[in-house]
Amino acid sequence: MRWRGVHHVEFSVLDYETSIAFYDRMFGWLGWRSFSTLDIGYRSTYYMARFPLPHSYVGIQPARSGAKLAHEARATGIHHIALWARDRAEVDAFHTGFLAAEGLTPTEAPAEYPVYAPGYYAVFFDDPVTGIHWELAHTPRLPSLGQLRRWRAALKAEDARHPERGPFAQAAMRKLPGRPDRP
Repeated sequence: MRWRGVHHVEFSVLDYETSIAFYDRMFGWLGWRSFSTLDIGYRSTYYMARFPLPHSYVGIQPARSGAKLAHEARATGIHHIALWARDRAEVDAFHTGFLAAEGLTPTEAPAEYPVYAPGYYAVFFDDPVTGIHWELAHTPRLPSLGQLRRWRAALKAEDARHPERGPFAQAAMRKLPGRPDRP
């Protein structure tokens, strides 16, 4: 499991047909493929980045109840979902070529977020129908020296803001309990 991460995530949406039209455009723009359950006891449309290879995917299904989400309220449930971008240029192109073309204003415009990771670059936006909060993010495999410097400076700034907790990098890393059958 460690080497693949999340298998899939499914979202229940308020207006299924309108949502599918939006996600077809969004995932199509990103080069993903789609497949459907064809109503085999439930209705869902799935989107996968590397179809048909086993890879994580996103499912969309009709909601039976609920209201539009507001991520800034931080209500119980998923806060946002982040998708991988190939590079910073794809984040910028998605911002202008998809979000602006759809008339969507990002909740956070494309920017570098050095406190997250060296070179972390992302745009954040809300699904216009159901309000699901999305992020398209790029983290370089090999950050530049400048990106590493900005990351270290961001961590240092966090340390200065919160001297009571100690060094950010040490406070952030936690040991989790392992499996009882493994040392």
